Amino acid sequence: MQVELYELNELQAALQKRQLSSLDLVRGYAKSIAALDGRLAAVLELNPEAESIAAKLDRELEAGRSRGPLHGLPILLKDNLDTGDQMLTTAGSLALVGAPAPRDSTVAAKLRAAGAVLLGKANMSEWANLRSPQSSSGWSARGGQCRNPFDPVRSPGGSSSGSGVAVAAGFCAAAIGTETDGSIVSPAGASGVVGLKPTVGLVSRAGVIPISASQDSPGPLTRSVRDAALLLQALAGPDERDRGTGASAGRSSLDYARNLDPGGLRGARIGVAREVYTGYSAAADRLFEAALEALRQGGAEVIDPADIPTARAMEDDPSEMTVLLHELKAGLNTYLATRTGVPVRSLADVISFNLEHATEELAHFGQERLEQAEACPPLSDPTYQQALSTSRRLSRQEGLDAVLDEHRLDALVAPTAGPAWLIDLINGDSKSGSSSSPAGRAGYPLLSLPMGVHAGLPVNITFMGRAFSEQVLLRLAYAFEQATNCMPRPRL
Repeated sequence: MQVELYELNELQAALQKRQLSSLDLVRGYAKSIAALDGRLAAVLELNPEAESIAAKLDRELEAGRSRGPLHGLPILLKDNLDTGDQMLTTAGSLALVGAPAPRDSTVAAKLRAAGAVLLGKANMSEWANLRSPQSSSGWSARGGQCRNPFDPVRSPGGSSSGSGVAVAAGFCAAAIGTETDGSIVSPAGASGVVGLKPTVGLVSRAGVIPISASQDSPGPLTRSVRDAALLLQALAGPDERDRGTGASAGRSSLDYARNLDPGGLRGARIGVAREVYTGYSAAADRLFEAALEALRQGGAEVIDPADIPTARAMEDDPSEMTVLLHELKAGLNTYLATRTGVPVRSLADVISFNLEHATEELAHFGQERLEQAEACPPLSDPTYQQALSTSRRLSRQEGLDAVLDEHRLDALVAPTAGPAWLIDLINGDSKSGSSSSPAGRAGYPLLSLPMGVHAGLPVNITFMGRAFSEQVLLRLAYAFEQATNCMPRPRL
């Protein structure tokens, strides 16, 4: 069966014309999930209230009231975003199976306010892939191994694995993931969809099970760049529950979709980040060269190469992992203190739970990263402070900022990654390269979208830019998308 994929504006137009209802959509997606997700393990649970919520939103439309472009559209959430309803929020771990979260994450609350139907929770790499260096992306004790919709023996990428797969497989109108370093753009590339990791602080992290206060960001996974823009405008902006969003005051947009233009590449200066981020996959390199030609044909001035000066240094530098481990302990302990009705209240409790339930939790790989995090001192420790300073200096002032300033660039491009690798629950992930790390460390935005297909597997290109440059990246990526018309569809 060829998957039929519809963009948000198409679905919204059908709702407005009464050609279908939100309740129809909820039931249709649930039927697709029941029929096909047994092969993919992308969805952990459906919202038992989804149909009643959809019916209420249908009545609002019938009365002439629309909350905007997301009204009535079913959205899946990664399983690390709290919902104060009957659904669980577990980060894929059995340690958080029990009572639901006490209140909505800000992301969930904003989606509800925008009229979206929270359809369910998507599978993910357990604890957002920071459990073991031998982990398999998309595996969780709660949901099992999520699989690629283009070839189920291949990885879905991670850690927002189920979110990417669900969008590609037509299980939802769109989905929300989170990224620390690659966790949105990796599954976007593996499943051939659009993934937008916003600038850290543009979208609230309140009510999101954390890894890193300095690198975490929720963001959309969608079928098109316009869809990503529509979701971002519903989510962006300051939130008193997340102090880190203060930097977004006056820098977010109420309408990221307004300036999308098929001619948006004309006059743009786009740099090519070759060193480190190309050369590891012949297939990705071949498709990337064709993508660069499409940028030129669209009117962009392509500066090639425009290498990130610290690319090699960041490959060898351990400061990012030091930052993540310290921040994981601090952030997770703070978050778990808010949860009741579950068997853990701290990172130490999680480690003990996994040991006590090793048959389910530690069947395929260990929890070395969690144990390393538990051994970390507080964030006041000089080791952490120095690592954070080093990671930011390499990625910001001496990295992305340096190359963008030197060449007066609007954005940089690189392959997101190569084609999806084979799932290996014994040895873990075997991907050979990716381009997310500079922006991940810096807290800067990334936008990944399809640039081609190799041997039936999608391969994406990533646009990266300065802090709060989402409007620019969306404009460039939209024009590229319109010029190339590359929207891979899996056969299921």
